[in-house]
Amino acid sequence: MGYFLGVDAGGSKTFCLIVDDKGNVLGRGIAGNGNHQIHASEAEQNIASACLQALAESKLSPSAVDHAFFGLAGADREPDFRVLRPMIARLGFPRWSIACDTMIAMRAGTDRPFGAVVICGTGFNAAARNRAGEELQYGGFGYLFGDGQASGRDLANFAFRSAIRAWDGRGKPTLLQDLVLRATGFPGVPEMRDAALDNGYVPPLHLAQLVFEAAAQGDEVASAHLTEQGHELGNAASVLIRRLGMENETFDVVLGGSVLAKSTTSLMQDALAETVRLTAPRTRVTRITMEPVAGAVLSAMDRAGFVAGPEMLKQLEKITFADKKGVVNQ
Repeated sequence: MGYFLGVDAGGSKTFCLIVDDKGNVLGRGIAGNGNHQIHASEAEQNIASACLQALAESKLSPSAVDHAFFGLAGADREPDFRVLRPMIARLGFPRWSIACDTMIAMRAGTDRPFGAVVICGTGFNAAARNRAGEELQYGGFGYLFGDGQASGRDLANFAFRSAIRAWDGRGKPTLLQDLVLRATGFPGVPEMRDAALDNGYVPPLHLAQLVFEAAAQGDEVASAHLTEQGHELGNAASVLIRRLGMENETFDVVLGGSVLAKSTTSLMQDALAETVRLTAPRTRVTRITMEPVAGAVLSAMDRAGFVAGPEMLKQLEKITFADKKGVVNQ
């Protein structure tokens, strides 16, 4: 009997899942912040807590686990791994691996152990893993560090900026002007502008959705921006694919994050797919189909040399933490 443990640790929640080689859930655990960049000792405590809960429920010891895979937010660069390696080693698992949580999101959307992923939510990440297991990622550090402007924060700022430019004449007329005013409750653009200049007002994240709403109604400004940013997201994935020598492979490009999931038009996704296929024509664009922590379990299986078949994937797609998400054990 094989036992596999996966961890999905983010800034607000840490999930741990243990399954056997039939896909049966043996143990689950949940805790708070697992991102060492927010608070290292707190993250270590929460990751350990989630693992201990799952181990206790499964009645397994760390030594019984064939492989433990940790998908950790903030596992971006070597300085991060210098903090994380001893942290995870202290948990006592004989065989374990660490990757950025972006990689387990990729594995949660494909039946292959390799592929590419683009995550676009409040922030942006892209990563890829080739058939040999080599991984590369862009950490999503922001526009200054080479990213595009398709994250939730960037799109919210774009909606605000477009309303300003339409009002003062520097930009084209756009539906975003009225949509932003209605969404923010300001009587006019001058009042909205002055609130930002004088009172520290920050465009709320929900303005990002307005860019998709305007584009769905045929707005030229919103449509052009989403198409441009879709190409840039595709560019990010394509460069990783080329660097890993995956151009002639057949694999999935997995999309995740609230921006891509909730969009009301496919302009961004279509542009992304078009750009990626210029580099890797055999790719298929998919979405995350299971909890990312299940992607961590699949990654643990990959590292252990265990091949998860279709029935196993169906089992993992049914796994939920919905009953636990309201309670965080510290």
